Amino acid sequence: MNTPRDKASIAAPGMLAAPGMLGAVGQMLDDGLLVADADGRLISANAAAVRFLGEGLVGKQLADVIAHDDVTDLVAGRSSSCTLAYALQTSVAMEFKVRVNRMDDGQIAAILLDMTSQRNLEKVRRDFVANVSHELRSPLTSLAGFIETILLNEVRDWPTQQRFLKIMEEEAGRMSRLIDDLLSLSRVEVDEHIIPDERVPLLEVVKSVIASLEPRAARRQMGIVLVDDRCSQPNRPVMYGFSDEINEVFHNLIENALKYGFEGTDIRIDISALKSGYVTVSVTNHGETVAKKHLSRLTERFYRVDKARSRQIGGTGLGLAIVKHIVNRHRGTMEITSTAEGVTTFAVSLPVIAGDHAL
Repeated sequence: MNTPRDKASIAAPGMLAAPGMLGAVGQMLDDGLLVADADGRLISANAAAVRFLGEGLVGKQLADVIAHDDVTDLVAGRSSSCTLAYALQTSVAMEFKVRVNRMDDGQIAAILLDMTSQRNLEKVRRDFVANVSHELRSPLTSLAGFIETILLNEVRDWPTQQRFLKIMEEEAGRMSRLIDDLLSLSRVEVDEHIIPDERVPLLEVVKSVIASLEPRAARRQMGIVLVDDRCSQPNRPVMYGFSDEINEVFHNLIENALKYGFEGTDIRIDISALKSGYVTVSVTNHGETVAKKHLSRLTERFYRVDKARSRQIGGTGLGLAIVKHIVNRHRGTMEITSTAEGVTTFAVSLPVIAGDHAL
């Protein structure tokens, strides 16, 4: 007859071999669970532990898998429990909080709590605060400098004062836009889990945004061309959503295309039904090519491909982040592509319901 240790030693990698409740609970855990014998040789690992640490754990020494002096001391009998932070250096850095205990029967159990997401969130929060501080400090410093100069009466001619006041107005406007975008982003993130239930005529919203931005396009000798490719579906696409937020999505995307498209080119808006239950609205401009390494990061807060140019044209670095969260809230998707010829497309796919009769 096999002993409990014999049964544990032949357990398949990735399966918790410990008997009874420990084995059943172990497979339900999202945290990693390792069980070693009294000498520190691993006899079982649940699926989460295998996902974190890799295959072939059974048979290895616990102190080799979790290389830390506290674990070595525990296996040697110099302590009965320890809690430690452990960083796993793989292609993707992972951080764990590890709790190790020697149980009454002599076996050793180790729990690995994945702290990677929490650490990443903390980093994002720190970076966000730092970025906001930087973005606000620049216009504030500029304003303070011009105000001090005027108050000290160092500029006495009206044309120079007028030029200073114009710059101050632009910097104040930049701060106002930044605060508005921060508030908008915060609101959308807080409510992102709430599925909208209002009916929104998608095509009408897009047409309204185009009409509002056509004067700005004309100033740069640019046109905004709307193309409805849904030849077999002449009905108006209607979706569940919030009209103001959908308006903000396409206002930000078309405005972005106007800012970064070359003067004298056209912005093309394509509406198509690529799959059942979804309508895709694509916004395409002709400008500088966006390198592939930047595409996946364009929707990050304050991420800019060209910081100097973005500030020059008045961007806050939050517009595409707002778009991403609104699209997520409406259970849609967005894809960004850019060709070597400088044709950049933002394609937003949104779930729709029936046409006119749904109104």
